[in-house]
Amino acid sequence: MKILNKSVFVGPNVYANFPVICYQIDLGELEKWPSVKLGTDFIEGLVKALPSLQQHGCSYGEEGGFLRRLREDEGTWIGHIWEHVAIELQNLAGSHVTFGRTRSLEKPGCYYVVYQYQQRDVGLEAGTLGLKLLTHLMPKNVQEAIGADIEEDFNFADELTDFIKMAQRKEFGPSTASLVAAAEQRDIPWLRLNNYSLVQFGHGKYQQRIQATITSETKHIAVEISCDKEDTHNLLNDLGLPVPQQLMIYSDRQAIRAAKRIGYPVVLKPLNANHGRGVSINLTTDEQVELAFAEAQKHGTSRAVLVESYLTGYDHRMLVVNNELVAVAKRVPGHVVGNGKDSIEKLIEIVNLDPRRGVGHEKVLTRLELDTQAERLMEEGGVNKDTVLEDGQVFFLRSTANLSTGGTAIDVTDIVHPDNKDMAIRAIRAIGLDIGGVDFLTDDISRSYKEIGGGICECNAAPGFRMHVAPSEGQPRDVAGKVMDMLFPAGTDSRIPVAGITGTNGKTTTSRMLASIMKSAGFTTGMTSTDGVYIDGHLTVKGDMTGPTSAQIVLRDPSVDFAIMETARGGIVKRGLGYSTCNVGACLNISADHLGQRGVNTLEQLAQIKRVVVEVAQDCVVLNADDIHCLQMAEFCQAKQICYVTVDSGHGLVREHIRQGGMAVVLEKGINGDMITIYDKGAHIPLLWTHLIPATIEGKAMHNVQNAMFATAMAYSFDTSLEDIRQGLRIFNTSFYQAPGRLNIFDEHPFKVILDYAHNPAAIKTITDLAARLEVKGKRRIVMAMPGDRRDEDIIDAANSIASTFDTFVCKADDDRRGRGHDEVPELIKRTLMAAGVDEDSIEVIPSEEEGVEAALNSCHPGDLLIVLGDNITRCWKQIVHFNNATEVPEEGSSAPSQDYPEKLFAPVENKFELQEGQRIVQDDRGVHIVVERDEESD
Repeated sequence: MKILNKSVFVGPNVYANFPVICYQIDLGELEKWPSVKLGTDFIEGLVKALPSLQQHGCSYGEEGGFLRRLREDEGTWIGHIWEHVAIELQNLAGSHVTFGRTRSLEKPGCYYVVYQYQQRDVGLEAGTLGLKLLTHLMPKNVQEAIGADIEEDFNFADELTDFIKMAQRKEFGPSTASLVAAAEQRDIPWLRLNNYSLVQFGHGKYQQRIQATITSETKHIAVEISCDKEDTHNLLNDLGLPVPQQLMIYSDRQAIRAAKRIGYPVVLKPLNANHGRGVSINLTTDEQVELAFAEAQKHGTSRAVLVESYLTGYDHRMLVVNNELVAVAKRVPGHVVGNGKDSIEKLIEIVNLDPRRGVGHEKVLTRLELDTQAERLMEEGGVNKDTVLEDGQVFFLRSTANLSTGGTAIDVTDIVHPDNKDMAIRAIRAIGLDIGGVDFLTDDISRSYKEIGGGICECNAAPGFRMHVAPSEGQPRDVAGKVMDMLFPAGTDSRIPVAGITGTNGKTTTSRMLASIMKSAGFTTGMTSTDGVYIDGHLTVKGDMTGPTSAQIVLRDPSVDFAIMETARGGIVKRGLGYSTCNVGACLNISADHLGQRGVNTLEQLAQIKRVVVEVAQDCVVLNADDIHCLQMAEFCQAKQICYVTVDSGHGLVREHIRQGGMAVVLEKGINGDMITIYDKGAHIPLLWTHLIPATIEGKAMHNVQNAMFATAMAYSFDTSLEDIRQGLRIFNTSFYQAPGRLNIFDEHPFKVILDYAHNPAAIKTITDLAARLEVKGKRRIVMAMPGDRRDEDIIDAANSIASTFDTFVCKADDDRRGRGHDEVPELIKRTLMAAGVDEDSIEVIPSEEEGVEAALNSCHPGDLLIVLGDNITRCWKQIVHFNNATEVPEEGSSAPSQDYPEKLFAPVENKFELQEGQRIVQDDRGVHIVVERDEESD
């Protein structure tokens, strides 16, 4: 079997609206070996290794369904089996995943295998281990036929234990996992910020963070106090709260003296440690104190060790959240109960058969281990692992009651005495923690400590939640929910508005227009685009940032209160969306681009990929009613409403949608020009004449008219005022500074130059249509290219679209040839133009973009129009601005007075234009040419 491709999707994707792993595989020889042919030994071996596969319903929809598929009829193939094994391995490691799908591809024997994951490394390792298991179980002749590399010493039980331990290092711990689950129940979004337990809840300016059970509201000084057990003791003692006697010492000799002063029995513990590490209790001799001191120093981060009076009673963990006692658990150290016939070792095995016990934090309870600490306690108790305990005799294998060492927890929240409740709340408030755990020893939690005694032995920051959310006995408590209610009180926001924008062309300009509108409305916007990530209009990360990584940059920024996500095909295909939902999702258009790449060969397949954005929209979906592929997305929408955008005021479907009270943005003809009009719930709302929007070039750039309509539809869907929409569109233009590579016009030469990044047939046709509508006194000229990774038919289509509009052509290549020859693309463009009837003398092939742009500029005369379809946009713009400039053009990235016109003030310019005698031309800091007299002292 060959793995042809592997993709890890971090968000909604074409397979599911949550993270999945997708393998494309070629079964090869294994296509001849479905499960029934692999034999009974293979099937039963798999069931023995993973008996919990019995719970998989598969296509039968009932328990045992998958095993039926294995055994009945023709069986099922190894890709499908692998999917189920990878899912079940994750479940055994504590990741609760259920989704999987295996489907055949066009080529026989090829499939894609998709399965859900929670943590990337765990999901991938589940796939690797699952494949090793299946290969190991195959009959020897099959192994030989497929050339399998078999590990002779493969032991699945050991591999599974190692996998579970690895998963626990990678997955959230039980406390963090419970907080994430509570957030999901309340529809609060979350992002994992590192490989451990640092998590952001909420987006943008509404975000709160947690590290385990430390929150962004937890005071640092309170954590410091709680970690210093002496400070905690003194603080509580001064308030009259019940605490044991305590002395801090630095040597074993001091420990013995302190123990005698306090009076045996005593407890030794590190000054600062957690999870009961280094704590020794009920010490009655000097020798025990000496050994306990060494143990405490080994686990503490300070030389100091505390000696305390030994309090008797049951160990209770009292959890306080936001000054409320929310849960109390009675903790019992790990132990066995004798039955009069089995040894201690056998009793431990019996205890570990409890399905609730697992490795580490894998399950509700942790397995008991016959380790050094257990052996020490057995030696002190005069027993060993072979000792048979009397019936009912309890023997403790741990001196502390931590769940992580095999202890159990019994919920007793409902029986806590009010005095004990008040005591715990006072203790945590005194320390200053928003979330804190009080370890309280008492014989009976239902009776007041004032009556029967008892004492606080510790107060903890970052207390564990496992014993409360999944106690061994008693009622589980929603302690994580209390934390979420504290961080996000009822009525407060956790999500910022999110706009998702996809399509083939116009995404960046529409995103910028929407950003301009929302800035006018007072928002601090975060925007992803093909140019980079912009925060409040400032470029923070440069590059093509339309994938999931850039989306998370925006959602993590604490200043952002409105997110605009330009979402390209590449990001969706490779890694999925970087956001789980959006409020408004828009698909602008679907046209040929990147076809033939990553399995996307048709417009229908391209539409299916881009449809992911509209599928996750919750409030409104904005669709291009003039594009059939966009229209077909309507039946997949889950949003509350659909808004159609059309330039055809007679569009039948849109007319019917409007009559039924639906929302639409329509371009309507009028005496004064074209009017962008909003229809909503029967209302007719004229918004703005298109010629008043600078980016439309007096209404002639129809693609920017459409982009403005989409921006209008999205802004209106966010309840933005009409005046803010108008203002945002009026102040937006396509200067190089505001929208590099998007219809940048330079008309300070005697001829007009338009620079655009159009790089697919539809975009190039749009620019060509604009060139045809513009009034031009001279010739229409174009510098033309197409990316090398586009199909020949797309390059030919683009070349045909320009053939009849322009008078001269410079055919160039992009800097990155993308697998093509040096002049392969420009030569193909030339041949296509000539086949379309263009005179060869009008065509020039110059593979270098820089040389091609320079040649085209030199060929221009007053009154001409030059269209430059650029690849390196910044370099092209500088060439255009500095054309005919005798001074040295600054290097890219050098400082300049203006990003639009980066040049020195009044630089001399070569005289190529017709000037009267005694005149010369200079160029100012904006690139503007000024005619002055030669004999003037100053300009």
